[in-house]
Amino acid sequence: MPSIRNEWYCIVNPHAGSGKTMPEWETASDILRSKSVPFVEVLTSYRAHATKLAYEAAMDGFRRVMAVGGDGSVHEILNGIMRFCDDTHADPSDFTLTVIPIGSGNDWIKSLGLPRDKKKIISLISAGSFSRQDIVRVETASGRCYMANIGGVGFDSEVCVTVNHQKDQGLRNRFIYLKSLILTILNLKRSRYTVVADGQTVFDGEGYSIAFGNGRYSGGGMRQVPLSEIDDGLLDFMIVPCVSLPRIARELPRLFNGHIDRATCLKMGKCREISVRGEGVVEVDGEVKGALPLHITMTGQQINVLK
Repeated sequence: MPSIRNEWYCIVNPHAGSGKTMPEWETASDILRSKSVPFVEVLTSYRAHATKLAYEAAMDGFRRVMAVGGDGSVHEILNGIMRFCDDTHADPSDFTLTVIPIGSGNDWIKSLGLPRDKKKIISLISAGSFSRQDIVRVETASGRCYMANIGGVGFDSEVCVTVNHQKDQGLRNRFIYLKSLILTILNLKRSRYTVVADGQTVFDGEGYSIAFGNGRYSGGGMRQVPLSEIDDGLLDFMIVPCVSLPRIARELPRLFNGHIDRATCLKMGKCREISVRGEGVVEVDGEVKGALPLHITMTGQQINVLK
């Protein structure tokens, strides 16, 4: 096993933030140097490349990894770190994950209560201001991954599909999330779900959506699980049963003001593990990760993050 390295391993996504990554990273890297923060940098060149790079960095002894990009970069890097931990039985708490936020959503840092300003972020990094975040394991019909923030099925995942389609067309502003949400609601599809949380069936019937979160924010500022705590060892969930479209429209503002938990038509709760059976695709941190059935586990492990 190589010796542990003290530098930050900076994985730069040149395609994040509508192509503004490189100019912003140049400024950020100058600030890092001015604060005597040691780092090495590497650029991604294809989807999921950051996962491979993070894994290789861990093999080479790096324990501090920085995403330069958005929520997708954070997700990929977390999965690279956790694959290394799974393969080697390393402790995730030996690792620190942070981000220079340049993406279009940046919901993970909102869930951590961090500013989007890169100068402030770097000041926290330089000061060694860290806390811990729970590790969440997600298993679908397609395999295993790890979730940094929030995932879902139903119109939640359909919104994700629509957002990613718009991103593929070059659209990168935060309004694509709201546009995609509205389009998906106007074309709501119901599915039958069976949801079991901590061994108890909490829902069995037709519904529109199920969200599950370790963090609070998703979709550029929505709060589907506004009571979630990123380090409490519990997963929050929100189930949207089949209710009328006017009722959903009335409750929509609560998604953005943090009061969706007051909507009596929804079912919300906390658990340590949850299973969902039914039909539909699953999204995790804004990435489509396969199809139902789904099983999510709070592993009891934690990783260091910025605070």
